[in-house]
Amino acid sequence: MPPQYRFIPDYGEDELAARQLAGLQWTVAHAFDGSPFYRRRLQEAGVAPGDVKSLGDLARLPFTTADDLKDGYPLPLLSVPESEVVRIHASSGTTGKRKVLAYAREDVDAWRHMFARCYEMAGLTLNDRVQIAVGYGLWTAGAGFQLGCEHFGAMAVPIGPGNMEIHLELLTDLKTTCLGSTASMALLLAEEVAKRDLRDRICLKKAIFGAETHTLKMRRRFERLLGLSESFDITGMTELYGPGAGLECQAHEGIHYWADFYILEIIDPVTLAPCAPGAIGEMVVTTLSKRASPLIRYRTRDLTRLIPGDCPCGVRLPRHERLLGRSDDMFIIKGVNIYPGQIASVLEEFKGVSSEYMIHLTRKDGRDRMLVRIERAKNESPEYDQNLSLAISEEMRKHLMVRGYVEILDNGTLPRSQGKTRRVLDERDKDEE
Repeated sequence: MPPQYRFIPDYGEDELAARQLAGLQWTVAHAFDGSPFYRRRLQEAGVAPGDVKSLGDLARLPFTTADDLKDGYPLPLLSVPESEVVRIHASSGTTGKRKVLAYAREDVDAWRHMFARCYEMAGLTLNDRVQIAVGYGLWTAGAGFQLGCEHFGAMAVPIGPGNMEIHLELLTDLKTTCLGSTASMALLLAEEVAKRDLRDRICLKKAIFGAETHTLKMRRRFERLLGLSESFDITGMTELYGPGAGLECQAHEGIHYWADFYILEIIDPVTLAPCAPGAIGEMVVTTLSKRASPLIRYRTRDLTRLIPGDCPCGVRLPRHERLLGRSDDMFIIKGVNIYPGQIASVLEEFKGVSSEYMIHLTRKDGRDRMLVRIERAKNESPEYDQNLSLAISEEMRKHLMVRGYVEILDNGTLPRSQGKTRRVLDERDKDEE
């Protein structure tokens, strides 16, 4: 029997399906009535709100994309009067206009409840102290971690991603027990704790991290340096409230997602057809109660797969695999489609290198070249660099069907990030100039 949770429900399969259908019907009607964008899209697809009779009718609904959000700037997908909007958040806006999402009061309440489930799933108690090391402001991360923490009832210690000296001071003085951060920030903080020999002066036991893909080697390293009993991968995005859309459970066999708040589909990112059960594809989400900016079949570009069967932790909400990368992170070299996560998987097999790597793409005389820079594991001798680089290059060729050059660097050489680490530097156009 599962534990008695305060925030995590124990729906049976039929009850969850009924809730999803009711939520889907409400969302389509609400978006049709309140959003000119959705009304036009649904009419173009030949769908009226009353046409949604079953969950199978989800496939009749049109997709929504990030481009739709950018085209609708500054308040895309808005389905309520502006007077009902109590907050906005936005994506990082790396290219073009930011993706701005509006929140009604009910949306903020739903979000904090979803995030409280994450703390509960991770086994926190009201006596825990959560050191929040993610961005505040337009980005959703800091607000989400704090909202959920306060709603759950633990102590929030809101610092943000910078201020390393303050982080170390409060780790030692306040004895915080849980870290909320990106995987890159967790590694950066862990290496600083080790460098200053503070391991015996901190009380961290758990970490909740997300916002970027990570390698298991990277995760094991920050767990070891911080002395964590365990860590938990969290999912979420600005479009879907923010972080807190799901969490890895204590069985560590996938991420439970809050299927009573949104429906998750897995599609082939090229054909847009549903993937076979258990196959890797792109996450598509449809919200069930989001008022200000509902999502109908929103293409997230995140890659994962659904995990069938019951989870050993006892929670009956469905699961998906940890995020394996993004469909738009893919690059093509010598006619081969490659995801950075495929290279990370190869590196996992070699003990002589650390978790940190960078892929550098160049072009000379019309030929593409891939150089993978990898840090040597700490305390490993550089005398084996040449043999190690050749072995890794050969293994990449076997797995990727394309040859890449490998350069072994000193440990700590590659840049560290307080947010998301950039893994691919594509300068092929530059080299052609």
